[in-house]
Amino acid sequence: MGQWKARLAELGIELPAVAAPVAAYVPAVRTGDLVYTSGQLPFVDGALPLTGKVGGPVDADQAKAAARTCALNALAAIDALVGLDSVVRIVKLVGFVASADGFTGQPGVINGASELMGEIFGDAGVHARSAVGVAELPLAAPVEVEVIVEVR
Repeated sequence: MGQWKARLAELGIELPAVAAPVAAYVPAVRTGDLVYTSGQLPFVDGALPLTGKVGGPVDADQAKAAARTCALNALAAIDALVGLDSVVRIVKLVGFVASADGFTGQPGVINGASELMGEIFGDAGVHARSAVGVAELPLAAPVEVEVIVEVR
């Protein structure tokens, strides 16, 4: 077992099955030493347990937990493509938050994904990031996360 898989086991975290794409794309693509994931929704067992806009029917804590789920789904896509233990570092994380009018807490929501990267990867999990509020996301998901990682 490699370093990152061992860390997951130590934290008691299991990667989910790779979420099936909802349109014409693949979950992750490698080019050179980088892997780019497609935007990952907070699917759990193929379903969205939570829908709606953050700052409306979805509160910021629920959305933060959903962002963590999105990040786990992104890691599952990376693992399926190249193996999680080939990850050198998390380069960038981009989070989209379906935001009700007036909601400005997008950075706190996307911390759910960023904090997970730190828990798992330590210093290699420190990354550049964008947290963007949007009007709508696919399937009425409250959050979506994409990740870029450097791999060996």
